[in-house]
Amino acid sequence: METIKGVTPSTFIKDNQLWKKRISYYKKVNSQLGKAGRYRNLLDMNAYLGGFAASLVEYPVWVMNVVPVQAKVDTLGAIYERGLIGTYHNWCEAMSTYPRTYDLIHADSVFSLYNQRCELEDILLEMDRILRPEGSVIIRDDVDILVKVKSIVNGLNWESQIVDHEDGPLKREKLLFTVKNYWTAPKASNSS
Repeated sequence: METIKGVTPSTFIKDNQLWKKRISYYKKVNSQLGKAGRYRNLLDMNAYLGGFAASLVEYPVWVMNVVPVQAKVDTLGAIYERGLIGTYHNWCEAMSTYPRTYDLIHADSVFSLYNQRCELEDILLEMDRILRPEGSVIIRDDVDILVKVKSIVNGLNWESQIVDHEDGPLKREKLLFTVKNYWTAPKASNSS
């Protein structure tokens, strides 16, 4: 870990502890997260050291860890060292994956990272494409950005709820929990 700029053994341990705390909080808000079979294929859009995936190791899930090309620190090597899988990606572009691949998408500060680089709508449309119907998204970001994101996801027919940070309401970082609704086109009317 010392070969990654700014990442020390202490940083790594703190990151593990942080993600155990966060996952515990996530399960309080979304009780389905801890249930076997509800989520199988997960995507972490800004994985850093892979702490999100490592905290879920006891569950029967598969997590694709993404290190954004624009990330300040290249941590993909650390993800591989942990025995996790990962890749680089620029979220202003489409991801090379099939539609409806993921049951749950986690986005930690992704929209702050890409603010002024591309449109929020473009990232959210790509998330909508790769998320299965009735799949969930957990977005952590600044409250001002989450309000904009919530407005867009409501337009995508997702159910959404902004909740406080696990450390309380005084933190600017909030969480947006969403579920992509399963919907079909209305039946054609037989007007004669």
